Amino acid sequence: MIRAALYLAVVILALAGGAKEASAQQSQLLEAAISDAVDRFERALPSLAPTEFGVDVTAYRDALTLQRFSSGVWSGDVKVAVQVQGEATNSCDRFAAFARVPPQNGVVPLVICPRFFTPGADELRELTILHEMVHVVAGTNECQAMAFAARVQHAATGRFTPVDGYWRASGCESSQYRLP
Repeated sequence: MIRAALYLAVVILALAGGAKEASAQQSQLLEAAISDAVDRFERALPSLAPTEFGVDVTAYRDALTLQRFSSGVWSGDVKVAVQVQGEATNSCDRFAAFARVPPQNGVVPLVICPRFFTPGADELRELTILHEMVHVVAGTNECQAMAFAARVQHAATGRFTPVDGYWRASGCESSQYRLP
């Protein structure tokens, strides 16, 4: 099974005045979340079509496991740069993580916010990684990202994390996407 051990090689803690390495605890939580997301995805993979909800499954797998992928959406080779944000400012005020798309110079930053490290949120960290990788690979559609992440979880385990409130708030009932 593919592991995400190399992922932490690109993790930095972004602070005003320069970049520093993420804390050991943050690195461990992030590594565990990525490893859990990879494991969940690999278990789901035999049940997934080549494209699910408009997401190229091969590109998604490469982004998740190798931090690089060939993109039909972004037209070319793209690298994923994981960054741990030190403060809950700007988009980190509202989110546990977010992807800055489209890529700039062939790189998509996947920004991990302080909320990601909330104690006791292991399953939500995994879900966040599964969800944000959809944005990395396929764009900004929240409904697409929620549906794909739920599909992966359901294919791997027979269940998925309930996202009803976020689904409704994002207007997904009237979208082309459906939860399992």
